[in-house]
Amino acid sequence: MTSRSSDTSRPPRILALRRLALDIFQAGVQAADPCLATRRALWVQGGRLEILLEPLLNPARVRAGPWKKVHALAFGKAACAMAAAVEELLPEGLFPGPGLAVTTHENARQLRRFRVLGAGHPLPDENGVAGAQAIAAAAGQARHDELVLVLISGGGSALLPAPAEDLALDDKIAATRLLLKAGADIGELNTVRKHLSALKGGGLARAAAPAYLHALILSDVIGDDLSTIASGPTVPDPTTFAEAMEVLQRRGVWNRVPAAVRARLDKGLHGLIPETPKPGDPIFEKTGYTLVGSNRLSLEAARIHAGASDRLARVCDEALCGEARLEAQRFAGIAREEIRKAGGQPLALIAGGETTVVVKGKGSGGRNQELALAFALAAETAGLPRRWALLSGGTDGRDGPTDAAGGLVDPWTLPRLRAQGLDPARLLDDNDSYRALSASDDLVKTGPTGTNVADLQIFLCE
Repeated sequence: MTSRSSDTSRPPRILALRRLALDIFQAGVQAADPCLATRRALWVQGGRLEILLEPLLNPARVRAGPWKKVHALAFGKAACAMAAAVEELLPEGLFPGPGLAVTTHENARQLRRFRVLGAGHPLPDENGVAGAQAIAAAAGQARHDELVLVLISGGGSALLPAPAEDLALDDKIAATRLLLKAGADIGELNTVRKHLSALKGGGLARAAAPAYLHALILSDVIGDDLSTIASGPTVPDPTTFAEAMEVLQRRGVWNRVPAAVRARLDKGLHGLIPETPKPGDPIFEKTGYTLVGSNRLSLEAARIHAGASDRLARVCDEALCGEARLEAQRFAGIAREEIRKAGGQPLALIAGGETTVVVKGKGSGGRNQELALAFALAAETAGLPRRWALLSGGTDGRDGPTDAAGGLVDPWTLPRLRAQGLDPARLLDDNDSYRALSASDDLVKTGPTGTNVADLQIFLCE
């Protein structure tokens, strides 16, 4: 993992802060290692599989059953890493394979006992449709005394599009693209996608019934709402057609989504097509789940790593989940207050979340790059001391449609831009944070990490 920070115009103390910020970010990413997280949750003894329900908090809570065979299905950015752990742990008699893994093209790799399919993300493609059909077919083949072991990680919603029977993939893509540009958050996106899909919102549990089902979940959702992670394919869906329609209207895109989308939601609103399965539905009687990793666990790992450097380290009480530039301003205010409370002690303030960006300009970037650039501007306005650094990055190693994971800014960011005749505020207004941070040597590039537990923000101050 590197940040382009070799320019000698930055003082050594700032360069040291930047290196530490990268190290702390790496610690948070490593805590969500999907292979290790999956291994912690599974135990095989005498050919019998036991699944830990709370591997980190209460290892004594275990689920085991009379499973004659295990059907392993993985989807998400960490699908291959989680699948690799399963093929190492499960004996051939219990898991004859092959399993099936659907992941992004950049995270796809060959496995011994899994068939791997690469698909589009963040916008779905036909490969994802084929993957979803294969997942549904495999789940449907499981018998009543067998287990469907589902490995879910971030990005699973886009990677398993499975349009409802009265929709085409292009209809779902158009609706998703409009919502993304309108700044819809992950909850809003998934509310709509569940009602345009055959597998989301409990649809995979319906396909697997009456077999047993257990999901190992690597959460990329703040708060770990199971019905939101990958659009909740194995759990009850509390949202409704009416709420999906309301999201499109509130975001101002109702009249712009395809007519087929409006027609489906209208039919659902009037009870002409069935709702997604709700709590209490019999299809969930033989289902279960284990949360194997989350943003919260990564934040704690980052805090511990930061504290080891003899500085006051704490996790921000509130997640950063609003519009990126507004959350940057809020976080700068929180940082200023924490600096005051620290009374001169070196400080590390760790936050997590998943902000949104309302695209109004023609530039390129992602929510973490936009937050970083906006923070640099807010820090200048707030008069933060000139001994700080802020890293905002996606734990999956990809920020929006760019090759960067995020940005790492400091008090030298804005002067370096202005020295090149660039206006940071204008670049921010044009949603051109990638160009800005590239010019100031502040992009963070990690490459794909194979995991995804939302975003991490690390603020350091001497």
